[in-house]
Amino acid sequence: MRPRINNPALSVPGVLDALQALSAAANHGGLPKATVDLVQLRASQINGCAVCIDIHTRSAKNRGETNERLFSVAAWREAPYFTDADRPALALTEAATRLADRADPVPDYVFREAAEHFDEPALAALVVQIAVINAWNRINVTTSQISGEWTQQQAN
Repeated sequence: MRPRINNPALSVPGVLDALQALSAAANHGGLPKATVDLVQLRASQINGCAVCIDIHTRSAKNRGETNERLFSVAAWREAPYFTDADRPALALTEAATRLADRADPVPDYVFREAAEHFDEPALAALVVQIAVINAWNRINVTTSQISGEWTQQQAN
């Protein structure tokens, strides 16, 4: 396997720094890191980004995330391992990742349910985290980036 081109985030000056800065800024919104991990993993699953699935699974595992949650995040609705706050965060992630799938891509009830569990700074951080992981997914999938040693280094 070979990527189509070198990762644009690494080859276009400033892109990596900008994406990392955006992600770092969103980390100041008070959103629990475990929630960020689940959001990053779920969006990456939907988008089929092997690089990000690899990175974010390893990162979450390194921070103490359980196998049960990691193994079942794709079926979070049917799994008992997720909190009352995890579920609306994952629902919002799915809606905001699948924007073209329906006429009302992010229904009010999905946003309202997330707002019931997160204050405005954390909710804003959640929206930004969803946007950032979708950007990474699109870069990696479009250019056929390959998981491997680089992703293992990034997860540590």
